[in-house]
Amino acid sequence: MASSRIVYLNGEFVPFDQARVPVMDRGFLFADGIYEVSAVIDGRLVDNAAHLARLDRSLSEIGIRNPHAAAEWEGLQTELVARNGVTEGLVYMQVTRGVAERDFAFPARGTPPTVVMFTQAKTVLANPLAETGAKIVTVEDLRWKRRDIKSVALLAQVLAKQAAAEAGVAEAWMVEDGAVTEGSSSTAFIATRDGRLVTRPLSTALLPGITRAAVLQLADEASLRVEERLFSVAEAHAAAEAFYTSASAFVMPVIAIDGRTIGEGRPGPLTRRLRDLYIGMARAA
Repeated sequence: MASSRIVYLNGEFVPFDQARVPVMDRGFLFADGIYEVSAVIDGRLVDNAAHLARLDRSLSEIGIRNPHAAAEWEGLQTELVARNGVTEGLVYMQVTRGVAERDFAFPARGTPPTVVMFTQAKTVLANPLAETGAKIVTVEDLRWKRRDIKSVALLAQVLAKQAAAEAGVAEAWMVEDGAVTEGSSSTAFIATRDGRLVTRPLSTALLPGITRAAVLQLADEASLRVEERLFSVAEAHAAAEAFYTSASAFVMPVIAIDGRTIGEGRPGPLTRRLRDLYIGMARAA
């Protein structure tokens, strides 16, 4: 890591190599915390209000006080982006229940949460996979039952990502009872042969994706037919197009699932259109 990299930790902007979190932090001991990620393009945050609203909801769902108002969060994000000179990439935010002697029950009231933020420079707009298309695999969904909370407990997702890496592909879609839930770090979409866009409806079974919501809004504005319903792995294999969405991938075309070619084996017109619409929205904000 470059010594000039700056992170935010509990009220201070500090050099990366000086940032320290105590051993007794509950995020380290119990994965007792949540996180959020916002994209940066052209030096500006993308769809950030929605990300901060989801952060607030996740904190509320597990009983952690939000340490900042939305405007304060955005000020910290903007300052961190500027200090690190990031024009394209990500801002990561994490809040844990704080530092206390190891015990499963919540620590005493008034224990301050731990807040960590950092940036990552990353090619988002010109990602080569957007042109060639991504290959993915399906894996069993091993996660807990409150997947709508953006928890830092990501072991199942780590294992899914590793399965994808070992298969030499970009992403893994998780499957439960024969139906695709979501990607290891993304929302799963398919397009049927008659042009319908399909994605799983929101529930506690999956994360309410911010990019997902924006893409569905864009699809509605473009008069595209959308179905929010479960879809099977077999249906995904037979789809005309497939793609996944996330803050870091935007709209990423999928050209193969489990070694089976999707459509014509290249990014399809619907996926390309939605990616262009999303980038246009992001840059216009």
